[in-house]
Amino acid sequence: MSTSTDSTDVSLDTLVSLCKQRGFVFPASEIYGGFGSTYDYGPLGVELKRNVKDLWWRSTVRERSDVVGLDSAIIQSPRVWEASGHVQNFHDPMVDCLECKGRFRADHLEGPDCPTCGASESFTEAREFNLMFRTQVGPVAEEGSEAYLRPETAQGIFINFENVLTSTRRRLPFGIAQQGKSFRNEITLGNFIFRTREFEQMEMEFFVAPDESDEWYQRWIDLREQWYTDLGVNPENIRRDVHPTEKLSHYSAGTTDLQYKYPWGWDELEGIANRTDFDLTQHSESSGKRLEYFDPQTNEHIVPHVIEPAAGVDRIMLALLCDAYTVTPDEKGNDRTVLAFHPKVAPVTVAVLPLSRKEPVANLAHDVWSKVRPFWTTQYDDTQSIGRRYRRQDEIGTPLCVTVDFDSLEDDSVTIRDRDTQEQVRVRIDELVDVLRDRLGF
Repeated sequence: MSTSTDSTDVSLDTLVSLCKQRGFVFPASEIYGGFGSTYDYGPLGVELKRNVKDLWWRSTVRERSDVVGLDSAIIQSPRVWEASGHVQNFHDPMVDCLECKGRFRADHLEGPDCPTCGASESFTEAREFNLMFRTQVGPVAEEGSEAYLRPETAQGIFINFENVLTSTRRRLPFGIAQQGKSFRNEITLGNFIFRTREFEQMEMEFFVAPDESDEWYQRWIDLREQWYTDLGVNPENIRRDVHPTEKLSHYSAGTTDLQYKYPWGWDELEGIANRTDFDLTQHSESSGKRLEYFDPQTNEHIVPHVIEPAAGVDRIMLALLCDAYTVTPDEKGNDRTVLAFHPKVAPVTVAVLPLSRKEPVANLAHDVWSKVRPFWTTQYDDTQSIGRRYRRQDEIGTPLCVTVDFDSLEDDSVTIRDRDTQEQVRVRIDELVDVLRDRLGF
C-alpha cells in the first residue's frame, strides 16, 4: 500500500480531540471531573495498544532464538528497590510556586518565571522527591508493611536471572523480555499520554560477555531504530541522542535515546543503555545469592553485562498517531483527514460496508464479514452514507474497506477501496481473503 506524502504537522490539541471523538483515548474518571494525567484507552485505543505490544513481542522474542519472556510481580520485596538504588537515588528536584502553589521539577523549568501563573522568582528551594508510589501490604498499616509499586519492569528481570538461566539452560548472549505496568509519582505531567503516573513498559535485558557489551550496545541501537521505520515511522522524525558521560545514570556505561519529533519538539521515545554488571552485582551483594553465569569454554564464573532497550507503549502510540496524521484532498478536492497507519499497526484492518441495511444485501455483507473476521481486526459499519463511512474509516486509519452493493448479489463480487490512494477494485468474494492478504502483506 502507498502512503500519502501530503502530511501536515498536527497540534496536540487536535490529536487529543480526535482520540476522544473516535474512541482511542478518554480522560480517566471523566464523569467525576477527571484525575490528573490519567487516561483510559477506548475501543480503538486498546487495539492500537495491543498491536504495538504484539509487534514488539514478535520482533523481540518470538522471531529471535536468543530471547525469552517473563512476567514478574508489580509489588516486590522492598529490598529489591533498596538494592537497585531506587530508594536512595530515584529522586527529582521539586520546587513550589509561592503564588499559585504549583509544583514543578526544578530541572525542567526554563527561566525564573512560573510556567503556570507567570510569577517571577517565586519558587521555594529545591528539595528531593522520591518518585516511587508507596503502598501498604497486609490488613494493618504498620512499620514493616510498607512496599512500593514498581517504577520499572527491569528489576523483576534481574532478580529472576538465575531462575531463567537454570530453567532454560541458556548460553550467553541471551535476553529476557517483559511487558507490564509501571508507576512513577511524577512531579511534572502533561503532553497527553507522553508522561503519566501509570504507564506500560516494554523492556528487554540482554546479557552478554563483558568484552562484547560495546558491540551489542551498538547493535541494539540499530535494531530498535529499524523497528520503528519498519512500522512506517518517517525516518526524518527519529534521531539519536547520545548521553554525554557527565549525564549518564549511575549504572550506565553508555545510553542512547531514540527521540521522536513530537508536536512540542524532540523528546524521548525509547532508551537503549549499557547497564554493565551493576544490577546483577547489586542484587547479588544484597541478597547473598550468586547471580553469575558459568562459561563452559573458559571454565569460569562471570557476571554478565547487560544491554537494555526500554520503551514505553504509551509514548510509542503517541508517536504513531502523530506520524500517521495526514490531511489529503478527496475526490472533490476537499480536505480529508487520514491516519495513515502501517497496516500491521492500524486498530481496524478491514471494514465491511454494506450499501443497504436491508436483506438480502445485509445478509451477504454479514457473510463477507464472517469470512474476514478470523484473519484481521475488522469493523462492520452500516450507518450514514457510504461517503461518510469512508471518511470515518480514513480518520481511524483503516487500510482497506470492502463494500457490498446490489451488484454483489448478481456477480458474487465486492469492491475493495484503498485508504491511501482512494482507488477501488472489484474482486470475487471467493478470492477476497487472498486478495486482502496480498494487499495488506500479512
